[in-house]
Amino acid sequence: MNIDPTKLRVVHYPNPVLRQKAVAIEANDLVRAVATRMIELMRLEEGIGLAAPQVGLPWRLFVTHVPSSEKRSVGADPLQADADAMVYINPVLSDPAGNLDPLEEGCLSLPDIRGVVNRPHEITIQALNERGEPVQRRGAGLLARCWQHELDHLDGVLILDRMTQIYRIKNRSAVRDLEAEWDAAHGG
Repeated sequence: MNIDPTKLRVVHYPNPVLRQKAVAIEANDLVRAVATRMIELMRLEEGIGLAAPQVGLPWRLFVTHVPSSEKRSVGADPLQADADAMVYINPVLSDPAGNLDPLEEGCLSLPDIRGVVNRPHEITIQALNERGEPVQRRGAGLLARCWQHELDHLDGVLILDRMTQIYRIKNRSAVRDLEAEWDAAHGG
């Protein structure tokens, strides 16, 4: 696969890669370069997470950075914030706990679309880091939500599928606009 990480950009709905189930990968120099570019793009777009399908790659990889200064996180609690950007390769989530918390989410691949999504308050993540070393963390609040959102991308699931019915209705016009833009650009 010939990939130039410097050319990666955030893709928008309804790009078909966003609906694919991503495949497992191994940590290597290309994956590290892609992860570094994804972190750059995430910061450029002022996001807190970005999954490989969002840059057109059907890989089980995502990056996050939920800083303690993020207005939606709770202080410097290590359960709810990252000290720096993190890379998760082949992540698996387990042990959801707490109530389902409703919170409005947005998505870099769905510009101008926001909706309330209910997600477990706490979750455990197991993955490989950019060096291929196993990592396991427990997260809560916005950090746990971010992991769940990004893992959804690896399974071809979007916030459109998870948001409450009222927000699906509210966003119907914006979704149609994105579909029309895609059709116009791709001869659909």
